[in-house]
Amino acid sequence: MGAKEQSIPKAKDRIEVLKKIEQLEKEGKFDIDVEDDPETIVLTPENIDYLRTTMTSKIKRIFANKVGEKFLDELLKNNKLIIKEINGIENLNKVKTGALLTCNHFNPYDCFTVEKVFRMSGQSKNKRLHKVIREGNYTNFPGFYGFLFRNADTLPLSSSNRTMVEFMKAADTLLQKGDFILIYPEQSMWWNYRKPKPLKIGAFKIASRNKVPVIPIFITMQDSEIIGQDGFPIQEYTVNIGKPIYPDSNLTEKENTNKMLEENSRVWKEIYEDFYKIPLEYTTMKTEEVQEKIKIG
Repeated sequence: MGAKEQSIPKAKDRIEVLKKIEQLEKEGKFDIDVEDDPETIVLTPENIDYLRTTMTSKIKRIFANKVGEKFLDELLKNNKLIIKEINGIENLNKVKTGALLTCNHFNPYDCFTVEKVFRMSGQSKNKRLHKVIREGNYTNFPGFYGFLFRNADTLPLSSSNRTMVEFMKAADTLLQKGDFILIYPEQSMWWNYRKPKPLKIGAFKIASRNKVPVIPIFITMQDSEIIGQDGFPIQEYTVNIGKPIYPDSNLTEKENTNKMLEENSRVWKEIYEDFYKIPLEYTTMKTEEVQEKIKIG
C-alpha cells in the first residue's frame, strides 16, 4: 500500500453513516435508510411502463443495459468492485423457472455484483434479471445513475397503491415468463454492514403466489489492501448462493410465505457465521419483541 493511499482521510459522510448504523442497530430499527438520498417523488401509474411495452422504453432499456455492462466492466477492471469468490453458482444455474433472488443490501454496487454473477451463470441467454429499486431512485435520482435506475431492467416500488397494483402485475408476468427478479428484503441499505438484517415479507409473498423459488444470496466481505477515495478499504466480496427455496404444494400461500422467509433467514445466518467464524449477535436491547423480529432465537 503506497503512502498516498495511506494518507487518504476517512470521509466525514461515511463516518456519520457508520454512526447512524450503530445507533439504529442498538434501537432495533433495521429498516431505516441511512444515506442522504434525493427526496422521493411519488411514482404514478402513468409515469411507469414496467413491462417496457412502448418502443421508447425498449430502446432506452437496450441502451441502458449496454452502458451499464460497460460501467460494470470498468468497475471490475479498476478494482472499484472486487469479486473475490463465488460459491454455489450451480444453485443459480439449475433453476429453469422464474425466481426471486434475495440479497443483503450494503452498497450501491451490490446489484452490479449480482448482475455479474447472473451473467456468469449463463442464465442471461434466456432470462432477464430485473432489479427492484426504491421509489426515489427512479423518480428523482440525477445524472448517470438516475438514467440506469430508470431504464436498466428496474422495477421501482411506489408509495402509490395504484402503482403498486401495476408493480405486482408486472412481477407476476415476468416470473411466469421465466425471468429472475432481484429484491432486497431487508428494505434498507446499510453501508458495509456485514450482518443479515430482519427480512420483510413482500418478496416471499410474490414467490409464494407465483409458485416459484427464492434463491438466497448473501454477500460476505473483507478489507482489501486498496484504500478507496473515501479513505476506507475497498471490500472484497464473496458471493454465497444458497440452494433454491421452493414453495410446498401442500401449504397455503401464507404458510409458504412464512416458511420461505424463515428458511432464507436461516441460510443467511448460517453463511454469516460460517464465513466470519462468529455467532450472529446484535447490539439491540434484548427484548422479546426484537428477538422475534430478528428470528435468531
